[in-house]
Amino acid sequence: MYKLTLFFYLIFLTTFLTDASFAESNQSSLQKSNQDFDYKAALQYSQDSIGKTIGDYTFIDITGKTIPLTEFRGKPLVISLIYTSCYHTCPMTTQHLARVVEIAQNALGVDSFSVATIGFDTLHDTPDAMRYFATKQDITLDNWYFFSANNDTIKSLIKDLGFIFFPSPRGYDHVVQATVIDANGEIYQQVYGEVFNTPLLVEPLKQLVLGQSKPEQPFLEDLISRVRFFCTTYDPNSDAYHFDYSIFVGLFIGASIILLTLFFLAREIWRKGVFKRK
Repeated sequence: MYKLTLFFYLIFLTTFLTDASFAESNQSSLQKSNQDFDYKAALQYSQDSIGKTIGDYTFIDITGKTIPLTEFRGKPLVISLIYTSCYHTCPMTTQHLARVVEIAQNALGVDSFSVATIGFDTLHDTPDAMRYFATKQDITLDNWYFFSANNDTIKSLIKDLGFIFFPSPRGYDHVVQATVIDANGEIYQQVYGEVFNTPLLVEPLKQLVLGQSKPEQPFLEDLISRVRFFCTTYDPNSDAYHFDYSIFVGLFIGASIILLTLFFLAREIWRKGVFKRK
């Protein structure tokens, strides 16, 4: 009986020490990962990606449909990386992004650009998890997609985007960024922060949508885009963009004054020349 009791005691002690050792090792690993995260280095890595063209990847939307990234070529795309088990930062970031995206859509047009929220925790960010996350954040804006992807795709994508993440006791440490990609798939701008000033995202989108001529674009359409570009201004009081007619009117009046001045100068020169001949 004594030997049996001693046997079970030894098994219990061995199991306890093994679990304790595993927990300590796991905690040390998390602490090391957390210490390895250098915010300044991660930010520089993100900035270095500007100007690069992202690869042609394939994602799975919340309905299980396969969507190639090439489907978004032809107009700007905003990519936001999140993980669905995040209980604070990612939800707050997505909700703020939604508010700014709605302002951009009102100013530039609902179909002028797209948004893709992509889960980088491939083990947990399934289509169902992404659908639940989108519903939880009440994202109902048009042209906004929530994607899952396999591990290889995420590894390649975050390399293209200049995005780094590390496991930590809180989940994952990473730079909060929204990446603006132009119509050709080239990274145009990085926007940082859980909450950021509205123009930081809208201005680069405005430049891409209205400020650049498109191939084979008719002259009149290009002219209208240019006028909209110069006359669409941000009002910090209302935190919204408005079409400011006063700028166009001011330009018209200024041009008219210059033309009239030139006309009168030319007429005076002509009159003096006539009188001299007489």
